[in-house]
Amino acid sequence: MAVYDVYGLGNALVDMEFEVTDSFLQKMKIEKGLMTLVDEARQNEIIEAIHGLQHKRSCGGSAANTVIAVSQLGGRSFYSCKVANCELGDFYYQDLMREGVHNNWSGKGRPQGTTGRCMVFITPDAERTMNTHLGITSDFSKLEVDEEIIKNSKILYIEGYLVASPLGREAAIHAKALADRHGVKTAITFSDSSMPMYFKQGLLEIIGTGVDLLFCNESEAKIFAGKDGLEDSFRELKRFARTFAITQGPKGALLFDGSKEIDVVTAQVDAIDTNGAGDLFAGAFLYALSTNQSFAMAGKLACAAASTVVTQFGARLKREQIQNIKKVVFGY
Repeated sequence: MAVYDVYGLGNALVDMEFEVTDSFLQKMKIEKGLMTLVDEARQNEIIEAIHGLQHKRSCGGSAANTVIAVSQLGGRSFYSCKVANCELGDFYYQDLMREGVHNNWSGKGRPQGTTGRCMVFITPDAERTMNTHLGITSDFSKLEVDEEIIKNSKILYIEGYLVASPLGREAAIHAKALADRHGVKTAITFSDSSMPMYFKQGLLEIIGTGVDLLFCNESEAKIFAGKDGLEDSFRELKRFARTFAITQGPKGALLFDGSKEIDVVTAQVDAIDTNGAGDLFAGAFLYALSTNQSFAMAGKLACAAASTVVTQFGARLKREQIQNIKKVVFGY
């Protein structure tokens, strides 16, 4: 019997969320509405300027948000990542443990360095602007992959952002090979349109002979498939994934369960922050499949969770929120 429902691997970033004015962004020459990679010195400069401003922080990273959702729903999840022996690394590790996510740093000393950090600036119009310093997560490699844990998991979940780093890509390929060897189901998310746009070959290397489950949004599906229409893209994805879920924002999701197409309609809400919606969708979907729910029910739970998180700031829901969603959808 598997010990874990989902084994995830991906980047480890501490999210720091600040409410700021447009004039602050202009003063600090921060380009509004974009995610910009910056070095540690630049982040420290911004922190100095923003000193004393109230902020929230949480452990983040796309796959981390997903495995946390699995845990909050009642599943058992494990996360392989890379954090440093520093205050942010301590916070990240403790936040993961608080959420019930086991990880590769339990009982181990962490390396010297700086843990990755994403500064999130929220302006009065609810738009989010991000400045990210990857820190030690840029060195995430196959050394952080645990074969024994993969062997004792139901599903391996790979974060698409790893393809942008040679070491990360190698780690993902290695983990996928281990999962295939041990008969563990494999899942991958494209994470962002820029991944299939600029790193398609790397994604193909990770996917190899095919994955059991693929997560992407409509834009990512079309870019990866090299098609203009969703119907043609849907057909093309069957070459690479035995099943898949294509998220469509307010329209819901389009699923393929291996034999048929399934449309899932989502509740119409006033979205104020879509960051993390895809991560939560994947977490709820994976949890549902790990408890032997149908694809249609998995899609229903995933859409319900995603449509809730977009109505608030932050990439995660509280445990009681997501448990209530499960109760409404599953009836228990």
